[in-house]
Amino acid sequence: MDLEKVAIMRLRDGAEISKRYYDKPLMLCYSGGKDSDIILDLAIKSGIDFEVQHSHTTADAPETVYHIRNKFKELESKGIKCNIDMPRYKGKPTSMWSLIVQKGIPPTRLVRYCCAILKETGGKNRALVTGVRRAESTKRQSKGVIETYTPNPSDRIILNNDNDDKRQIVEHCQLQGKIIFNPICDWSDNDVKEYINQEHLILNPLYNCGFNRVGCIGCPLAGKKKRFAEFARYPKYRNLYIRAFDKMLEVRKQRGKATQHANGLEVYHWWMQDGVLPGQLSFDGEDW
Repeated sequence: MDLEKVAIMRLRDGAEISKRYYDKPLMLCYSGGKDSDIILDLAIKSGIDFEVQHSHTTADAPETVYHIRNKFKELESKGIKCNIDMPRYKGKPTSMWSLIVQKGIPPTRLVRYCCAILKETGGKNRALVTGVRRAESTKRQSKGVIETYTPNPSDRIILNNDNDDKRQIVEHCQLQGKIIFNPICDWSDNDVKEYINQEHLILNPLYNCGFNRVGCIGCPLAGKKKRFAEFARYPKYRNLYIRAFDKMLEVRKQRGKATQHANGLEVYHWWMQDGVLPGQLSFDGEDW
């Protein structure tokens, strides 16, 4: 049985479980990336009842935002329910920039509160579908998977939006009462390319601009070269981070926390590891 048929079978099983355990349609998590476009195409082919949800991070590229809007208009014209989940923190609307200030530290490869709050709060007590694949783990295996930060390592939580070589076709998140289905978990990069070409999928335009993956602008997991390219393309995002770092330093001072950075620009240079600032700095035992 070929990969497409297997993936469709998995989606149908997921839809049945969603109806049985939650009495609701399967929810597709749509990021605007190529893997989620494949999942969406497979779900339509499968004939299952499903809804689509996108978690708005506030740090996505404009092209990604427009691609999602256009895709949702197309889906809604076909009667498919779509929802954009706006981020909230402690009961109030939030954004990447306000989170940096509130947390008092920048997001890093290991301190990734941004993923926990901006991406993982939707879909509680639902059966979800994601486009994560094990093949992506070779690109991220040295970059860490810890999503939330607490001083005590035993209290740190590993969330489920990462690609990892241990990802399973069906997973459970007891913390939020979710069942997660990853129907293309075992697809290779070549499988993805072949399916996209075969089905003539319309993808996020960033893939035609040299991007091999899409996500938050400046994400520490993206790699130094890609981050520099992103900020060269989107200088306004660079300025947003620097302003957030300035406010973050003010909050740290108000909280009585030490800092060795004079301003947000210095934090940005450290965060980007661009060699402008020598060495690694620590703040109250917090290794950034």
